[in-house]
Parts: sequence; C-alpha cells; structure tokens
Amino acid sequence: MVRALPHAIGFVLPVIVLFTARLGGAWTFFPVSVLYVIVPAIDALVGLNPRNPPQSDETALSENLTFRVITWLWVPAQLALIVWGLERIASRTMTPVEVAGTTLSIGLTAGAIGMTFAHELIHRPSRLERLLGDALLMSVTYPHFAIEHVHGHHRHVGTPRDPATARYGESLYAFLPRTVIGGVRSAWRIEVRRLGKHGEPAFGLANRMLRYTAVVLVLYAAIGLRYGWRGVLFSAAQSVIAFGLIETINYIEHYGLVRQEVAPGQYERVMPWHSWDSTHRVSNWILINLARHSDHHVAASKRYQILHALDAAPQLPAGYGAMFVLALAPPLWRRVMDPRVATARAGSRRACG
Repeated sequence: MVRALPHAIGFVLPVIVLFTARLGGAWTFFPVSVLYVIVPAIDALVGLNPRNPPQSDETALSENLTFRVITWLWVPAQLALIVWGLERIASRTMTPVEVAGTTLSIGLTAGAIGMTFAHELIHRPSRLERLLGDALLMSVTYPHFAIEHVHGHHRHVGTPRDPATARYGESLYAFLPRTVIGGVRSAWRIEVRRLGKHGEPAFGLANRMLRYTAVVLVLYAAIGLRYGWRGVLFSAAQSVIAFGLIETINYIEHYGLVRQEVAPGQYERVMPWHSWDSTHRVSNWILINLARHSDHHVAASKRYQILHALDAAPQLPAGYGAMFVLALAPPLWRRVMDPRVATARAGSRRACG
C-alpha cells in the first residue's frame, strides 16, 4: 500500500481547486501554477527516478489492489468536481475572472489527472475498468479516445497513419486540430472495420461511435435543462481544455520519432526509441508513470505500477509540466527538441543495424 500512495498525489489538485475558489478572484487560477510552475520546480529539485521494480516483484505489484483503487476513486472525484463547477457557474455568483479561472482549473485537472487515469483504465481487460475509463472520457466529451488510442494509435504510432504522432517541425498549434479531427475519423474507420468483420452494419446500435454520440447528446441536453446555457458552455469549455491537454501530451510523447518503412505500407515493429521517456519522480507519481511511455508502447498490457524506464528510450530534458509550457512556444520547442530528435533518429538507425 505504501508504494502505491505517492500515485494518489493527484487527488490534492481538486482540493486546491475548491480551496482557491473560496478565496475567489485571481486565486481561481492558482491550480494552473501548481501544474506548470510548482510541480516542474519540485521535479527539478527532487530529480529522476530511473529505478525499475525488481522482476521478482512484478506479479505481486501488478495484482496489488491499491494501485487499481486509486484509479477507480478518481472517477467519482472528477464527476463531483465537474458537477460542483456546474453548480457554481449556474449560480451566477462568480465574477468573469472567477468563471474563467474555475473553468480552466477544472479542465486542466480533468485533463492532467482524469485523462491520464482514463488512459490507464481503457487499456485494461476488465470490463468494469474500461467502463470507468469511458465515464471519465465522457465527462470531457472525448469518448472516441477509447477506440482510437487503443486500436489506432498503438498500432500506427510513429507512422503517417497515426494522427497522434507529431511530425518533425510541426508546431503544437498545427498538431492539435490535425490530431483531434484525425482521431475522430480514425475511430470511426476502426469501428466500421470491426463491424464489417462481424457482418454488422456501420449505422446500427453495435457501433460504439454512434452510442457514444447519443450519450454525449443526452448528457448535454440534461446539462442544458438543469443548468442552462451557462452549464453547456462550461461543460464544453472544460472539455476542450481537458482533451487539448491530453493531445498536447501526445505531442510531447512522440514528437519527430518515426518507424522505418520496411515494405510498402509496412513498418518496423514498435521499439523503445519510438517514444520520448521521462523519469522525473514527481511527474511520474502524479501521472501514474505515464512518462515511462516507451515501455507502455512496447507492452501496453502492463499496469502503470510495473512500467520500466528503458535505457534505449530517448529522454525528455524535463518533466511533462515543463515540456507542456515549452510546447506553447514553438521556436523554443524546436530549439530544444529538434537536436534531440536528430540524435534519437541516429541512435535508432544504429540499433537497427
């Protein structure tokens, strides 16, 4: 249990959102500085943790219930935070500054912690855990991610077929619309192919994309009836912030890294050097080892607590919080990352012989 508790640090963020909302005014923006100023500073002070769990402990760690419960408990925490935000917005007692700060803080919380936990849950074989992941994704209007990420991104990462792989030289601002629109299209194609293999029509109840769309429409209709147009706008805004954040993380995780085409339309298998890694201790506690991303792509079935830091993976110069801020400034991003991409590509060619 003690080994799992650091991964529950993210639960502090909703508490900070609630506390700063009571202070009001510009304090409502304080959670933003927690994620993108305070955490990166602590990351730099605490340093790296490249140690991996001993192989003899992996089975016990993987089956440890505490690690799973941490991700499960986030679901009611996030839903409660969003409902609280809806109540606050609908009350009309907040100033415009407070509305903006609260919306941004909730969206970033749902994106940084909620989308990360959803990512873990949708990869699990348990139907319960996948449903919990779907609930988190639905709360930020991004349910198709469960289809595209698992069955699209993991198959096509590092190739031109993957909308979630950022191209060399591509700015974050060019990447975001491409990956959001491309992700929806990819998820639809994946569903149509799956249904076709089973002799099912594309436009029917078996299509998860259509079911997701129906649930989203019902959800927004219910929000509109209960909270009015303010509630609808808040839900849409915090959703855009949340899924914009997870797609920014995608940008950071795969920028410029490509798989070699070994035959027309066929690519080498996914290797550790096709994802950027980061072993910054605090970031990996908060984001449940998401930054040990190379091992996740090599073995997507592994639970977060047994992911390894791989020696062959190219390393980010900072934790995810700092890299997020860097990505917002494309010239600085390219100055820092482009030489590293060249080094990583050269290393991958040497490794392939």
